[in-house]
Amino acid sequence: MHYSSRDLPQPEPQPWHLQLSSGEWELWLDDLGIPDGTPYLLSPCFVYDTDLNSYFHRVNLMAGPLNSQLNRASALCRNLNFLHKSRGGKDWRDATEEDHAAYHHWRRRDPGGPRVDGDTWSQEISHIQQFYVFAKSKSWVPSVPIPQRPRRDSKDEEKKGRRRPVPDEVVDTVPATYSHDQGGKEAFEWLPAPAYRRWRDVGVLGYDREGLPRDNFRGRWASRNGAFSDSLVRTGMRLEEQASRIILEVPRGPGPAGYSRFWLPGAIAKRNSGRWVYEPASVRRDLTAYEAADRRWVVEEARDAGRYGQIRRPIVIDDPRTPHMARYTSGINRSEKVNVRLLNPRERRRLLVDTEDGLEPAMFWLGESGLPLSLSTWKDMFTDANRRCEEAGLTLRAHAHLLRHTFAVITLEQLQRGHIADLADMNQAQRLHYQRIFGDPMDWIRRRLGHTSQLSTLIYLHALQELEMETRMALVPDTWEDPRDTPLGSLGNETPPQDLPREVSA
Repeated sequence: MHYSSRDLPQPEPQPWHLQLSSGEWELWLDDLGIPDGTPYLLSPCFVYDTDLNSYFHRVNLMAGPLNSQLNRASALCRNLNFLHKSRGGKDWRDATEEDHAAYHHWRRRDPGGPRVDGDTWSQEISHIQQFYVFAKSKSWVPSVPIPQRPRRDSKDEEKKGRRRPVPDEVVDTVPATYSHDQGGKEAFEWLPAPAYRRWRDVGVLGYDREGLPRDNFRGRWASRNGAFSDSLVRTGMRLEEQASRIILEVPRGPGPAGYSRFWLPGAIAKRNSGRWVYEPASVRRDLTAYEAADRRWVVEEARDAGRYGQIRRPIVIDDPRTPHMARYTSGINRSEKVNVRLLNPRERRRLLVDTEDGLEPAMFWLGESGLPLSLSTWKDMFTDANRRCEEAGLTLRAHAHLLRHTFAVITLEQLQRGHIADLADMNQAQRLHYQRIFGDPMDWIRRRLGHTSQLSTLIYLHALQELEMETRMALVPDTWEDPRDTPLGSLGNETPPQDLPREVSA
């Protein structure tokens, strides 16, 4: 599996028939509308199959999250490799249901295979099914080479929140090999606040089990990583949403008691779920400290080394007085302006701010090189933290989505406790304003998480209902700010910013 890129090195010397400058290559990709990172597959003989790879160029797929494209391509690549290696070098056009049965056995049951779990298998086979449905619509295959069964009562499943509505024109069948051992959407993990703090202190900040600094810990970026994980668990953002924030979207400096809010653009939010996100004052202080110390140091080092001048195809914010407007410096859109809220996570990595001291990245989270950190780096941070906890004899483990669940459970308990009392202590005007902002605690959590339906948020209520009252009373630490401690005037309402570009204001 490979990925399209406008920054490919130019071979020297170039064959006469491949003499294409980097500028021409970039314009060609721009003209086709293919973004960087779009996957493509090569056969073991390095053949580029135009039919196969055209699947990844469908408008609806390229407009979706990049991670979804990568998962789609990875699933298809594994299946094609199996056909080549284990089914006599068979081409995807010649695949049969028997080949699928063999692949299913190898992926799920074969002692010599990966033996993936039910959730993983069902996601993979869903991607493969979608490709073959597309190929059949193009008459490249006579039929979908996957056994089918009737879909379960779709209306019943929609009511239970298990899947989205299916358009009438979609064939109402699914792969017969869908697993029956899936964990389901209600299977999720979270950490009580004391457990989270212990995981962070030992795993991220490098303390020992007694809460003392370890002599052998070399955590140069521990405070940055601690601020990152604290922001995740206190805001409920997803990993890519947090990692893709630019400096304009991070509350810093003095602020109100309680929470400060910022607008998370739909371009970096899952399913375009742009929304207001609330950052607590304690995390705001840590973000301010990171910007003033670690971030400033790596920016100055990178600027002195000339690294920012080497970034290819930068997008530049020229005027700090209009911080949401940037300028393309290359490609088909050269010199055109773009609202930075329209830039996706990959484009934001090329976004620079022209300050009085020179260029610097607009992205907030930077590595030692002074350049934006990748998602894989943050995932490695969690892996390393879990390993340190294990070495310290702790059974605690965490990942970014677990912190999102933790935010939802604890904040829901926090809001439910004082909801009725708060309303009773207000006059009618205050009560109406409060209701416009918070509404029902469940709906508040739904909006903070970017869920479209409250059904997706019910799992957190169920988690609370399963706890003993004594456990629930100890669930919310005194050090965690309550959103309702914030002055109502600072909270505003759910109306998006008035200066949002039209494409993302819906």
